[in-house]
Amino acid sequence: MSYFLSRRQFINVSAQTAAVAAGARFLVLDGSAQQSAGRYQTCFARLDTFVEQYMREQGAPGMTLVLADRDGVQRVVTYGFSDVDQKISVTPDQLFQIGSISKSFAANCALQLRQEGKLELNKPVLDYLPWFRMETKFAPITTHHLLTHTTGLPGDPPVFLSDPNAKHQTAYAPGNQFHYNNMCFALLGHLLVTLDGRPLPEIFRKRVFEPLGMTASEPVITLDVRGRTAKSYNVFRNDRPYATRGRLAEAPYVVITDASGCIASTPENMGRYIQMIANHGKGPKGTVLNEESFALFSRPHVKAEEFGPTASYGYGIAVDTLEGHQVLRHTGGMVSFASAMQVDIDAGVGAFASINAMQGYRPNPVAQYAMQLMRTQLESKPLPAAPAPRDAYKVENAAAYAGTFQSATGGKLEFVAEGDRLFLLHAGKRLALEGSNDAFLVLDPEFDRFPVLFGHADGKDAKSPVVEASWGSEWFTNSKYSGPKTFDYPKEWDTFIGHYRNESPWIGSFHVLVRKGKLFIDGVIPLEPRAGDTYRLSDEESNTEWIRFTEIVNGHAMKIKFSGEDMWRVAAL
Repeated sequence: MSYFLSRRQFINVSAQTAAVAAGARFLVLDGSAQQSAGRYQTCFARLDTFVEQYMREQGAPGMTLVLADRDGVQRVVTYGFSDVDQKISVTPDQLFQIGSISKSFAANCALQLRQEGKLELNKPVLDYLPWFRMETKFAPITTHHLLTHTTGLPGDPPVFLSDPNAKHQTAYAPGNQFHYNNMCFALLGHLLVTLDGRPLPEIFRKRVFEPLGMTASEPVITLDVRGRTAKSYNVFRNDRPYATRGRLAEAPYVVITDASGCIASTPENMGRYIQMIANHGKGPKGTVLNEESFALFSRPHVKAEEFGPTASYGYGIAVDTLEGHQVLRHTGGMVSFASAMQVDIDAGVGAFASINAMQGYRPNPVAQYAMQLMRTQLESKPLPAAPAPRDAYKVENAAAYAGTFQSATGGKLEFVAEGDRLFLLHAGKRLALEGSNDAFLVLDPEFDRFPVLFGHADGKDAKSPVVEASWGSEWFTNSKYSGPKTFDYPKEWDTFIGHYRNESPWIGSFHVLVRKGKLFIDGVIPLEPRAGDTYRLSDEESNTEWIRFTEIVNGHAMKIKFSGEDMWRVAAL
């Protein structure tokens, strides 16, 4: 899938049937119901039914799930397949990569160092790590900024750039704007090693795993643990938006050793971690975070709308409210795993779910529903209904998009609505659209490279008439459009147009194109000229990522720097 579409979960729609989840069998393996699991027993059948519905809708191969509360792990259960081809089920002892949920572990370690007087959260990071190559015209970046994703630094490149002379650049002053940042949590890992004096794996083991009895977890993801890890999957073609329940392929195994997402765990062990959070920092063998540190960990330091309209961010964890209760939650997206953790710290219950595939979504609905079931059971209230089945083809206000749209070059797109369904008429075919919020996939080989985007007469009013449509670089208008139809742009941009890739699965693939006089990535993310020859990704005010086009040969840029990392033109020479 396009890196940018998956990172922002821009569109998540489906067409093809994934045989793994749509087959006749749905495997449920109840690994354990420990301690006083009887208090939640009546929830289990309802939860299992929802998980089956969810996995079939999403085309997920397998899932691991744990429910825990302040008293301990209450249920471990797995669903579906680890090996799809051989129909081998997921088992509770298999490792799943938890991705960015690892950030909360790193935050726990940092706060312990603060408890010990070894770390000042508001001291400049460069005072601790003078080797970090960074230039800024703003105030110093602190550990507080690292922990809250508010540094203003790019979030996608590695700590050590491929060019030894290059330096990371800040886009704005630290402290005010949230932009999710993997690189800064990798840097935090180096800070932990510097101040603790031990390697990062040992830090995680001694400071978190051992106090919580997480003996089956691994602090870094290496080939040494591949045999214990569930077989996993990712998209068959990663150069375009992915359709839910689209085709999957077995994923390559990746090695991850930085603190932004390096932990692999079993569900039972993640239940022990949830128990600690539900107990406000207290573990079965002692305190992991004291009262002051847990308050810092769980405090809403900055608004974080990437996690939802009501979400904020604490230290390595999102902070939100649900039905009047404070919830700490996070997701984890790896090359071939997708995870979600939700803990209601008022009721003292939580859940962790992980899927052995990366399809652009996270299993938040499962973790959240499990948490809600546990809480209402404790409160002796009627159990909440499961989220309604998702109709992938349902289009809200489908009639608003119907009509004929034409381009200046004679092209035409014709859409028809039937109830809450929307179709593109093309070459004698009726092609169903899936999506929402003016962005849709047309599930046909001629159209699946880019989403179809619709625009309104008033760009700030989604209820104003739909007057334009676009697909990649192509732009179409209907009879209601009254604006300009020709646009100028710098001719040097013609050298930038093309497809660029980096075979790292973390960077991936995207297309640069021009539409309506503007430069775009995948037709979705605008590129805004910045000082010199640099362009900023400007889909969000807080976005810190940038692009620079280099190596112009025969009228084409053969290479780009993406926030300091290399990508190469995909070209037939």
